[in-house]
Amino acid sequence: MCDLVARTGRHQQRYEDGRRLVAGCIPFRYRANNDETSGDKTKKVVEVLMINSQSGPGLLFPKGGWENDETVEEAAAREAIEEAGVRGDIVHFLGSYDFKSKTHQDACCPEGMCRAAVFALHVKEELNSWPEQSTRQRTWLTVPEAASRCRYQWMEEALLTGFSDWHDKWSIGDGGGGGANCVTRPNC
Repeated sequence: MCDLVARTGRHQQRYEDGRRLVAGCIPFRYRANNDETSGDKTKKVVEVLMINSQSGPGLLFPKGGWENDETVEEAAAREAIEEAGVRGDIVHFLGSYDFKSKTHQDACCPEGMCRAAVFALHVKEELNSWPEQSTRQRTWLTVPEAASRCRYQWMEEALLTGFSDWHDKWSIGDGGGGGANCVTRPNC
């Protein structure tokens, strides 16, 4: 049984310029390189965590509504716990991505337009129990594997142009905005 409870409802939901504001993250970790052919066993492989969609094929990154009583970073971290059962450090703002939701049209946003603020989340803990575990499965994938399995084009773009570009700079120490306390806030 999970002691954590997922938030529901829209009464605290943020909207701006006719768009529902959403917060999400790309959870990541490192694993040892076990590739016998690479010759470099010291290099670690980055993996990203995706979850199944409740409404069709393909995989997603955790995301959901940004509410009035939390910062965008808190919302992204909350969604990671609720949907994927992971905790970690928000290390970088990757960008804002606009998309149209087919399932979340309401009086404040009749056309279903959304703007997602997406962050890199370095995973420190995988929970054994989390709010949406009965409807979500977690899958760790390499970046190329994840890109090929993204349900939505905007999530693939966030992965390839947001996360990968940032991570490549960060991992070689090129000032890509790394570090556990280095978050550039979105213009939301």
